[in-house]
Amino acid sequence: MRKVMLPDGTTVPALGQGTWKMGERGADRRAEAAALRLGLDLGLSLIDTAEMYAEGGAEEVVAEAIRGRRDEVFLVSKVYPQNASAARMARACENSLRRLRVETLDLYLLHWRGAVPLAETVAAFEQLREKGHIRRWGVSNLDVDDLEELGTAIGHCATNQVLYNLEARGAEFDLLPFCSRHSMPLMAYSPVGQGGALLRHPALRAVASRHGCSAARVALAWCLRQPGVIAIPKSASPEHLRDNAAAAELLLTPQDLAELDAAFPPPKRKQPLAML
Repeated sequence: MRKVMLPDGTTVPALGQGTWKMGERGADRRAEAAALRLGLDLGLSLIDTAEMYAEGGAEEVVAEAIRGRRDEVFLVSKVYPQNASAARMARACENSLRRLRVETLDLYLLHWRGAVPLAETVAAFEQLREKGHIRRWGVSNLDVDDLEELGTAIGHCATNQVLYNLEARGAEFDLLPFCSRHSMPLMAYSPVGQGGALLRHPALRAVASRHGCSAARVALAWCLRQPGVIAIPKSASPEHLRDNAAAAELLLTPQDLAELDAAFPPPKRKQPLAML
């Protein structure tokens, strides 16, 4: 598994596991936890979750998945913007740690920007880090102007998690280069799109057919072609998990990339940051 380096020198796998929509149905939780454990077996040791997902339910699924395997996992969670204040973040983090049944988060992200000033959020992150509740912090769904507002604190921002896939390439114009200049990996959520429309696109399917693999594998390999990108697809299917893991070994050819660029043109100007 290719590794990506965080600003502090820590390396994480370029391909991890997302948990959005996990924990929403009690009947599914056992299978979801089993899928996450299979992902760990396959080397997908970065697991991303959030207090928002099923209002903590996804964190509880992750807790079951990593029981007895905490040392194998790079664990990421996210805080609601309304909880990202000096007065509320400590409690929000405490609740996430309790649901996850761990003492420390490897990475804690601001889920998206809200009314709390970024400087206050950063100060609250740093207090949690000093107390040992988190090892590092980062952001999600922030654009270049937001990141510039961090000032000198940007050197401590471990990642920016944003929507990035073939259908949502706006980050390539300015955000991805900005993050690269600051040695800050981009963490791509929904790297294979939502609802299946992307995976049914004729151009993507043509490339997949040429490689004898799934369209999802090509979509993930396309994200991973960038050296500073971490992709976090969500899957509760063992078959899909194995397919996702195989994407790390798929090398797209110049012809593949040219065909995908023709079908999904890269941005030629600044675009609003896409979000789900």
